[in-house]
Amino acid sequence: MRHLRSPFKKPIQEHNREAFEQAAKLVAEWQGPIILDSCCGVGESTAWLAEHHPDALVIGVDKSAHRLQRHANHHTAAQGQRYILVRADLMDFWRLAVEHNWQLSKHYILYPNPWPKAAHLSRRWHGSPVWPYVLGLGGELVMRSNWVTYLTEVASSLALVNCSAKIEPLLAKHEAMTPFERKYQRSGQQLWQLSADLPEDGRYFSAIEAE
Repeated sequence: MRHLRSPFKKPIQEHNREAFEQAAKLVAEWQGPIILDSCCGVGESTAWLAEHHPDALVIGVDKSAHRLQRHANHHTAAQGQRYILVRADLMDFWRLAVEHNWQLSKHYILYPNPWPKAAHLSRRWHGSPVWPYVLGLGGELVMRSNWVTYLTEVASSLALVNCSAKIEPLLAKHEAMTPFERKYQRSGQQLWQLSADLPEDGRYFSAIEAE
């Protein structure tokens, strides 16, 4: 609730602003749905989403140049899908997207197990000061993990803004979207998916309005 009420004043780094501006030019010219694949890693999920949503512009964002450079193994853009990969810190990228009034069709956050220690709650997305901006981007939020506690925490944070989330187990033979999911499938771990329709207009969050 503190993060929902207080603006996030951390200065935006210039290299993140430059990376965002490259994506923003495409978004400004695009008239269809926008799908954001946050923490996209090697971009396998970004290509998968583009293949399954040919009417959308899919944007994958990750802060690791090393992971993004491995994307060639999963590249399918030659088949006609519209997607790009952007190297940027999401703490800045999400805020810039809200500042530019982006409204997403879908938002995927598939990195499965961030900061698992109890003391690290404030480092997980839903416990961080950037969370109101995730809500402000709207659309259908989809998250996957092998750690159901993580998704339950997200659902509780969404309930604070009167947004209900559904958590469901994924079948053992579901089509993996990321290398993490494939690894967990092979080891026999249960995977879970959270989905929630975020508010169409996130501007009512006082944290954003206070900026």
